[in-house]
Amino acid sequence: MATFDTKRLEIFVETVNNGSITAAAELLGSTPSAASQQLRRLEQETGQPLLRRRSRGVVPTEAGMILAAHARKILNRMSAAQADLDDLTHGRRGSLVIGAFPTVASSFLPLVIERFSSQYPSVSLSIRSTRIDQLVSDLETGQTHLALLWDHPWRPLDVEGIRTEDLFSESFVVLASRHHRLAEVSDVSMRELADESWVVRAEKHPVVEVLDRAAIAAGFHPQIAMYANDYQEAQAMVSAGIGLALAPMSAVEATHPGVRVLSLGEAAPVRRIMVGQREERVYSPAEMAFRTTLIESVARRRASSRVTP
Repeated sequence: MATFDTKRLEIFVETVNNGSITAAAELLGSTPSAASQQLRRLEQETGQPLLRRRSRGVVPTEAGMILAAHARKILNRMSAAQADLDDLTHGRRGSLVIGAFPTVASSFLPLVIERFSSQYPSVSLSIRSTRIDQLVSDLETGQTHLALLWDHPWRPLDVEGIRTEDLFSESFVVLASRHHRLAEVSDVSMRELADESWVVRAEKHPVVEVLDRAAIAAGFHPQIAMYANDYQEAQAMVSAGIGLALAPMSAVEATHPGVRVLSLGEAAPVRRIMVGQREERVYSPAEMAFRTTLIESVARRRASSRVTP
């Protein structure tokens, strides 16, 4: 059975990720010749070629793709172990790094932090707000201790090594200008909106897929009038009459004065909000206390706003 050197695995993974031995070497502070030597040793250890040279860079062989998938998991675990040990060594068990995504970080999470900080003022909190793939990666590598995550019914989040616990579900709503023909109604159906133009988030934001699925289920393809950088910009453009927008409820807790929020009723798309932690981590008292505060805050939220459990 081969015993793999983690440094060689790191060079190999970065080479696969970048398609270049030179780029991997530069990223890791090495030289191309030293990196190539380590990769040759790794191929000797596995007994088969791992990379195929091309005119521009390299690509993994079938064996290389298999090894790269396993190596990424090994390196993530090593990084997580080092992060846990650093926390213990440097006395950071009274510190918490929480992962979150922008809509929940601007609505639900501040209430949780306020309550937690009042009960545990000696715990130092840091928040990392980013997109879902980075949230998962940060958990896997130990960069965050807990993270607020989300998924949709058609693509549930299931990541090996990450334990999740449901917090609540939230519906998507339609945003319309206060001058729109439907501004005075409280409920609409997607079929009523077939001829409308839409403002959606840019850079392949997940809400684009939510809109596409809801529209196709209603028998039409949405006409996109604008790609916005964030929900504040989307609301501003909706208020100006550029088009309608679809957004999760947490994105519109601070509603633009020129925008009306319309419910899609029982047919509204939903997303699930969860808290995630690494399964093998020994949770500190601060982590357990924050999780408890999360659960209690959800119960209060549900009681006051009747969020779907």
